[in-house]
Amino acid sequence: MAGDTDLTSMLATIAVERRPGLFCFVTGHDELAATAEATVREEEGISAIVSIEVARRRGIEPDFIASWLTLRVHSALEAVGLTAAFSAALTDEGISCNVIAGYHHDHLLVPADRVDDAIAAIESLRSSQLDPNTARASATMSCTTSAAEGISES
Repeated sequence: MAGDTDLTSMLATIAVERRPGLFCFVTGHDELAATAEATVREEEGISAIVSIEVARRRGIEPDFIASWLTLRVHSALEAVGLTAAFSAALTDEGISCNVIAGYHHDHLLVPADRVDDAIAAIESLRSSQLDPNTARASATMSCTTSAAEGISES
């Protein structure tokens, strides 16, 4: 079944699920890739996302401790505006976010100490009464500003 491309519809049905545990990024430990929660192969090597317990068992003290949020919304891969909308909501609250896009869902790694604020910010999109054109313009501007300020780097 094809995913939704209508931003208003996606925002009306967006829900956030918190994955149990705490997570971190590790590099330079390619052997963790096979058991990592997610990996990204970069020019510099593999970035793996693992639980903090796995990292600490390897003697790695995490720089960034994150909570993992999964967006439960049936969006199409070609949908426009969803990332900008949740990025804007998080930016408005001063919450950093690292995004992993999967085929079925978007996954967000947010600072563990701000997870409740992040969930509230994203879920507030569901009840937003903004005009869709205003929301799109605002979200795009906030997303661009976030990237320029380094708040929402992935």
